[in-house]
Amino acid sequence: LAAGAGFESFEDKPEGMTGYVQTTLFDKESLDESIKYFPIQGTTIEYKVEEAEDKDWNEQWEQGGFAPITIGERCVIYDAKNSSAPQLTRPDELCVGIEAKLAFGTGTHETTRMIVSMLLDMELEGKSVLDCGCGTGMSAIVAAKWGAMHVPFYDIDGGSVNNTRHNAQLNGVGNLEVLEGDSSVLSHVSGLFDVVLANINRGILLHDMPHFIDMTHKNSTLILSGFYSSDAPLLIDRAAKLGLKETLRKTNGDWCCLKFVHE
Repeated sequence: LAAGAGFESFEDKPEGMTGYVQTTLFDKESLDESIKYFPIQGTTIEYKVEEAEDKDWNEQWEQGGFAPITIGERCVIYDAKNSSAPQLTRPDELCVGIEAKLAFGTGTHETTRMIVSMLLDMELEGKSVLDCGCGTGMSAIVAAKWGAMHVPFYDIDGGSVNNTRHNAQLNGVGNLEVLEGDSSVLSHVSGLFDVVLANINRGILLHDMPHFIDMTHKNSTLILSGFYSSDAPLLIDRAAKLGLKETLRKTNGDWCCLKFVHE
């Protein structure tokens, strides 16, 4: 229920649960409404809101790095900060180096791997691709190296935007256009896109889907991930009301990735 109020991650603790939400996305009214009508009778829920500590939460993970990841036997993601590029064995393989700095999307997470897998199954040569919530920029970089001609991206987090710029330079990708902000920045983007990607939590996807649709034309593809399989019916219902038809579904553990076409 809290995810519907903008919360993106949760941590179970002996004294209760801690949820994390971006200040601009916190919907207090929605959270209070959910608590008021909580479905289990006799349950009392109390909460307090405080600013999260200002620190590099990823510092320890960044220092440890990650082992090379192969996706679909066609793309190798490697830790460009702590290792050199692996030797490729096939001419049609992609090699993408990522330095993760305060950003999500190294390929280690199930949702990122599913989105990249879907991109690799598509013909992107000469296509335009929009990446909503770029994180480290991995999906945008893969799309560009797989042949996409124009790949704008945005993220509400300035660190993610800078990280994507850095990783694009590392990979020799120059056709990325950067914007910082939420989906409102799409008003500054001209043209319509063949493919729109979004790897964000369920609440933001449900809210921003109409903005994504505004950036597509008939037969455009929309790829969504960042949510659990149990959330898929909500997103599919929302998509159907906006003129989208589900064409593919991937799952990995509890996570889900959906592909739609704009009819």
